[in-house]
Amino acid sequence: MRKIILILVAVVALLAFKSDKNAYMIFDAKGKECHYAKMLELAREADVVLFGEQHDNPIDHWLEQELTKDLFEAKKENLILGAEMFEADDQVVVDEYLSGSLTEKTFKDECKLWTNFPSDYKPLLDFAKKNKLKFVATNVPRRYANMVYTRGLEKLDSIEPEARRWIAPLPIAYDKTLKCYADIFAAAKGHGGENLPKSQAIKDATMAYFIIKNLSAGQTFVHYNGSYHSDNHTAIEWYLKQARPDLKVVTIGSTEQDSVDELTKENAGLGDFVLVTPASMSKTYRP
Repeated sequence: MRKIILILVAVVALLAFKSDKNAYMIFDAKGKECHYAKMLELAREADVVLFGEQHDNPIDHWLEQELTKDLFEAKKENLILGAEMFEADDQVVVDEYLSGSLTEKTFKDECKLWTNFPSDYKPLLDFAKKNKLKFVATNVPRRYANMVYTRGLEKLDSIEPEARRWIAPLPIAYDKTLKCYADIFAAAKGHGGENLPKSQAIKDATMAYFIIKNLSAGQTFVHYNGSYHSDNHTAIEWYLKQARPDLKVVTIGSTEQDSVDELTKENAGLGDFVLVTPASMSKTYRP
């Protein structure tokens, strides 16, 4: 009788668990559920952590902050932060804000900030400020990405030498067979030709360039970017490995599904870890 009661209790507990509404789940590259502690463990050992987010997902932003705090406990001053959301030509403004030279108002007036900066990226920047960490503005200035879209990569040869400081060294390698760029081309049905995926590639190449430029031995660089900039170990990671094959890179992909209980086949392999949230999750902003 006691055994039967224990079995019934276990069944009820299992059913109760299945009825829970999980806010997120983490899976490994093969689709096996794993714990945050495992992700943190591998991130601590990495040279570069590419945290791929859904820009308007609050869980993604929360976990970015939690991972950053936990990595700081392990790495201290050997932790570097950087983000797609800040353009390279704003680095001086970012540095002045971190040093306390600028008021928050002046910083907001001078820096090209995303709509969701106050809720999603200011906490990361302020964490760097509080703990005296370097925060790198890694993205190419949008005017140059637009230039590539309208006139091709070759047009970058005509910009002033001073302006080239904010772009990965020319010429930029480009492999149209990489999934990230082939998918963009296919989704656009040829609209914009190869210049559309190339305008994405100049962002990826520049972000990789500034990550490597600011990384020293023994340090861990955590980079926040849209998941499509690091999904399937392409894009930023491809450029990182072209320049530094020795780098240990850990990628965290993110996606949304109707159900988070299992990772769908199409989302398997997005990264070393895949963060899954419900498709019904509230959004932090609408672009």
